[in-house]
Amino acid sequence: MIRSLWIAKTGMDVQQTNIDVISHNLANINTNGYKHSRPVFEDLIYQTIRQAGSPAAQQGQVPTGLQLGVGARTVATTRIDTEGGFQNTNNSYDMAISGQGYFRVLSPDGQTTGYTRDGSFRRDSQGRLTMSNGWLLQPQFQIPQDATSFSVAADGTASYMPAGAVNAVQLGRITVATFVNPAGLNAKGENLYLETEASGAPQETDPGSNGAGTIYQGYVEASNVNATEELVNMIQAQRAYELNSRAIQTSDQMLQKLTQL
Repeated sequence: MIRSLWIAKTGMDVQQTNIDVISHNLANINTNGYKHSRPVFEDLIYQTIRQAGSPAAQQGQVPTGLQLGVGARTVATTRIDTEGGFQNTNNSYDMAISGQGYFRVLSPDGQTTGYTRDGSFRRDSQGRLTMSNGWLLQPQFQIPQDATSFSVAADGTASYMPAGAVNAVQLGRITVATFVNPAGLNAKGENLYLETEASGAPQETDPGSNGAGTIYQGYVEASNVNATEELVNMIQAQRAYELNSRAIQTSDQMLQKLTQL
């Protein structure tokens, strides 16, 4: 009887985690480049009362065993890396990656390399493209102060038009980093991811080659959170939580009956 109380308690714990993940997804529904997550659960160990295939009477074998589980737990949160919708911003410094890959950025102190799908860039006082948190787009280049326009081709080639000039001047090429296992990246916050052993080493390549996506200038990638899907998941998690709480209530009532004998 006590076992059922603790089993239902683990069920309530995992559903609470489920609600936490769903809430985080909904909170970031308007975050550029955000990828929604889902929790992964597994059953806990089993107590084997009778092993399947153990000897039975008259030299027979037991066809099925007797195993009692002890509940469930959360083992991981999996990031779903589907592409979000594109939003037109009419800002020449905004960029979105159509396909696989991440923008490579460098921390303001130059010590840490991060990766992001948030292409909402701005020009700093030195003409460099930066995120809103100050992380610098890599490879780094400077847009001159007298530039009348700035353009980025689908293959990442960046150019600007000098004042009074007829032909554009090429600044360099924006590259894209791809990973064997992008779900293994470590989410740092601030729309940034960091490399881990699980993600594998980044493969820096030109946009549109070796499986990397192409760049769209003047757009940002929106979050891939589906509000309807998250609300349905929330209802399911809520009902599962209620069922586990009802199991605790039922176990308590059975214990109450036992004490009244």
